[in-house]
Amino acid sequence: METSTEGAAQPDSSPAPAVDPPVPAGSVEAVIEAGVETATVTAAAPVAIAPSTLSPSRASDFMQCPLLYRFRVIDRLPEKPSEAATRGTLVHAVLERLFDAPAAERTAPRAKSLIPGQWDRLRESRPEVVELFADDPQGERLARWLGEAEQLVERWFSLEDPSRLEPAERELFVETELESGLRLRGIIDRVDVAPTGEVRIVDYKTGKAPRPEYSEGALFQMKFYALVVWRLKNVVPRRLQLVYLGNGQVLTYDPVLADLERVERKLLALWQAIRLATETGDWRPRPTKLCGWCDHQAHCPEFGGTPPPYPLPVRAAESGGPAQGRMGPD
Repeated sequence: METSTEGAAQPDSSPAPAVDPPVPAGSVEAVIEAGVETATVTAAAPVAIAPSTLSPSRASDFMQCPLLYRFRVIDRLPEKPSEAATRGTLVHAVLERLFDAPAAERTAPRAKSLIPGQWDRLRESRPEVVELFADDPQGERLARWLGEAEQLVERWFSLEDPSRLEPAERELFVETELESGLRLRGIIDRVDVAPTGEVRIVDYKTGKAPRPEYSEGALFQMKFYALVVWRLKNVVPRRLQLVYLGNGQVLTYDPVLADLERVERKLLALWQAIRLATETGDWRPRPTKLCGWCDHQAHCPEFGGTPPPYPLPVRAAESGGPAQGRMGPD
């Protein structure tokens, strides 16, 4: 998980994207985001399942490039793990687990001490990440990579004080269904609730903060989450906060109801475009500078490739789950 000024992750002059790389297509998180039940994700599936849900990452995929959305959601093409995305997953796990400790013990040394164990857990749950360092027999590149993760974790302590925080939720799965039938879902890094009941949604980014002219694009994900929380709890979050560990910046935004209503209208229009592309099979590539990081160049016409045969006929995914949505473990 990006040429709408609100929903797209824009390139900058740096040699890498300003935001975190997308979730690997083969991960459990990607299956959740795609809105496809795990049991249906098989290489030999005879028909494609029309997507019935939308997450911030997949919405950004379609706005960035409709063909990329198709590759990830319809074709479910595999993507190789990247060092940057995997490092982000590792750092997120460390910051989540740190809050298991008593407030006084939430220190930078303790946080950094969690990295080896969380890396072991990540390799067990996602064996494909081991190939990242298959050509590093001496472990020198791995050591540098882990050192970079330590730097990101340590930088967080200059931006927030975990000893003064007691999150109401961490890695919170949320899902709701709009009146149109579109289901929105995602995973929120952290939810803070003040004694007065005000809600703050926090998301960690291991990349660098975007330039000011692209801040709306960065906030799209947060407004998406705020919309889901509003629809579930009838509460407009007081603050949206993006914590960029790559360059030590914090981006905040205080939404109002009109913001969330605009996001909902935007998502409904986006969903109509996705449904039309699904029905017609017309998924057009949209070349940008971000193409340089795409795993699917071999299948993309912009690079001389040919997409896989479109898996027709397409049928609608079966509906299920509570109509009022969910807020908590999937």
